[in-house]
Amino acid sequence: MLLTAIVYILAIVNILAFVFVGIDKYRSKRRVWRIPERAFLWFALIGGCPGLYTGILLFRHKTRHWYFMYGIPLIFILQAILVYIISNI
Repeated sequence: MLLTAIVYILAIVNILAFVFVGIDKYRSKRRVWRIPERAFLWFALIGGCPGLYTGILLFRHKTRHWYFMYGIPLIFILQAILVYIISNI
């Protein structure tokens, strides 16, 4: 039950992260209010790395920022290692 809830929450976080990247790209083209970069980093920290990184690559947004291109995959790898360690305790 708990595992199912976690999976659903992570799916929602990843979908939201993906959508937020698309919205920010749309807004950047129109030069209107943008979503702060720290919001994207928070999405990554709470488990939204796959959705966020997919959105970055698909929408070609934030690809010039090294901390998105290398930081997001690094956070994802560290999270995967943490899950592995916790599951083997």
